[in-house]
Amino acid sequence: MTELPFHRERAEAAVATPLSLAELSAFGAILDARSPSEYAEDHLPGAINTPVLDDEERAVVGTIYKQRGAFEAKRVGAPLVARNIARHVDERFCDRPRDWRPLVYCWRGGGRSGSLAHVLRQVGWDAIRLEGGYKAFRRQVVADLDGLASRFRYRVICGATGSGKSRLLEALDASGAQVLDLERLAAHRGSVLGELPDAPQPSQKSFETSIWAALSAFDAARTVFVESESKKVGDLRVPDALIARMRDSDCLRLEASTATRVKLLMEDYEHFVRDPRALAAKLDLLRSLHGAERIDAWKALLQRGDWDGLVADLLESHYDPAYRRSLFRNYRDAQHAAALVVGDISPAGFLALARRIARDHG
Repeated sequence: MTELPFHRERAEAAVATPLSLAELSAFGAILDARSPSEYAEDHLPGAINTPVLDDEERAVVGTIYKQRGAFEAKRVGAPLVARNIARHVDERFCDRPRDWRPLVYCWRGGGRSGSLAHVLRQVGWDAIRLEGGYKAFRRQVVADLDGLASRFRYRVICGATGSGKSRLLEALDASGAQVLDLERLAAHRGSVLGELPDAPQPSQKSFETSIWAALSAFDAARTVFVESESKKVGDLRVPDALIARMRDSDCLRLEASTATRVKLLMEDYEHFVRDPRALAAKLDLLRSLHGAERIDAWKALLQRGDWDGLVADLLESHYDPAYRRSLFRNYRDAQHAAALVVGDISPAGFLALARRIARDHG
């Protein structure tokens, strides 16, 4: 009988946490052997979901394990795993070169990642299994965040709602500065109206992994620019050590006229202009703070299409007082920060401002 051309000499190889971002980036790929829902909750930076059991299959095998024991679960699960791995190799990895070196992990570094890594190594690829799996990496992220947060010098961008803080961070990033954009990582603009229309927030674990990856890529000798966030961005909590360091850092304060802020907000929140009913529903969430009379007045402006009047009144009556209270209470340098006037809200205008800030404060 002709023997299949597998590479029996390749023994299993594994690597343990902690792993730096640079070490993770050195692998040819990072393969997450868990189910799609596990992957969606959180995963290693840059990982590709390569499930050996999908969510439905995993539920079936898990039920059999509880009701009929390990042997029956493995008997049913083995052909499912084999077919899924075969499909991945055939459809997704068939063009990988012989020296391809992927890192493979599952929940605890057990059967699922072991099965995938075994087949890949039998083919001849140098597949490495992550000991302890995602669970070990998650412990590393939690342990690392405190130390990472304290490693850097931060410059906090503050300013009233609509003054262009997020746009300035984008421009700083484009100009080569180090930027930690927490609202982008959280997929939320940080206020009651800050939910993005087509981008649900990630899980808390995924948010923390994104912060870990961003900080891990920074140079401690250079300034990190960040916005003056609250403890929460939408439903997500900023890690305690990071928010403490931010609040104790030097600030730069953006200032813009009401007309400029209204124009900028109309551009950034265009989805509410397209769907006024969605905005009306959000305004109802402020009823306990402002009372029915004011909410009804805002809705009347909305019904008349008086967007400039509505946005200006929201700024004056809701956003500005709340922001001043929070900012001056939480950020020690906010009241004495250098003021930067925002007049040109075009991309070119913010890029020019960003380059000046990076030159003077980076």
